[in-house]
Amino acid sequence: MSAETVEKAIATKPAEALLSKRRKKLVSDPLVDENPITIQVLGICSALAVTTQMKPTLVMAISVIFVVVMSNLVISLMRNTIPSRVRIIVQLAVVATLVTLVSEVLKAFAYDMYKELSVFVGLIITNCIVMGRLEAFALGNKPYDSVLDGFGSALGYSWIILAVAFFRELLGSGAVFGLPVYESISSLFGPDFKLATNGLMVSPVGAFIILGLIIWVQRTKTGYVEH
Repeated sequence: MSAETVEKAIATKPAEALLSKRRKKLVSDPLVDENPITIQVLGICSALAVTTQMKPTLVMAISVIFVVVMSNLVISLMRNTIPSRVRIIVQLAVVATLVTLVSEVLKAFAYDMYKELSVFVGLIITNCIVMGRLEAFALGNKPYDSVLDGFGSALGYSWIILAVAFFRELLGSGAVFGLPVYESISSLFGPDFKLATNGLMVSPVGAFIILGLIIWVQRTKTGYVEH
């Protein structure tokens, strides 16, 4: 074996595993340590606006996951061909196309949900999480890593809004996914027992309270301090 062949063999690095430790962190870090809502304070508006009930919140979460993952993939594939001076315009065009696709799918297959969420689905275009991941990661990394990064960030956003929606619907309406939880519990203790709902939870103030408590608990657990 020639010296040149040996040098090439030494220089060749083994391919990184599909779920290496670094890549797992791309998905896991945004769930807690780098959560886009509780740590980075992004996407707050939709976290407060669509979280009255679990069903629309779940649809919103799925929509955001799709848009973030696919926009990260597309921008990463195009990263070497996008001129720097028009990158924001290109990113907005990609995100707007994906959001329009989500909106049309909802309109075609879940019209009631479309009517309930149409305004908020459209506002995904302005969600800081989407544009933030495109600027901070997808423009400088390979497609697979960009997909993992987008999925992790969107998943971190999703579990927070679902948690807010769970407590708001349970405490405000006495139900979860439309199922009458309070009514079922009250029936176990006789006709004179009735759990009371809290109307504050279905208002924006209730969303602020629940989200604030989640942020407080998470930052206390992680020890995060803003500088």
